[in-house]
Amino acid sequence: MSSVSGAAGHAALAICESMLLSLTENKIIDETEARAILADAAAAHRNSISLLTDGPAHDAAATLIEELLKGGNSVRHA
Repeated sequence: MSSVSGAAGHAALAICESMLLSLTENKIIDETEARAILADAAAAHRNSISLLTDGPAHDAAATLIEELLKGGNSVRHA
């Protein structure tokens, strides 16, 4: 991954994390929905691995999202 696309990935992750936090803190969605959004994103990447030439990148993305589900910052815990 080039440094530009790596930076874009980091920026996108930070934006999405902030959006999920804001949505849950403002009670627009609950923690269950925020976690479902992350699970859907991970599944989309997992299902893309065998379909695309950049399968390893999708695998890495799915793994990262799954780590967020295990206790990352995207969902604040009470």
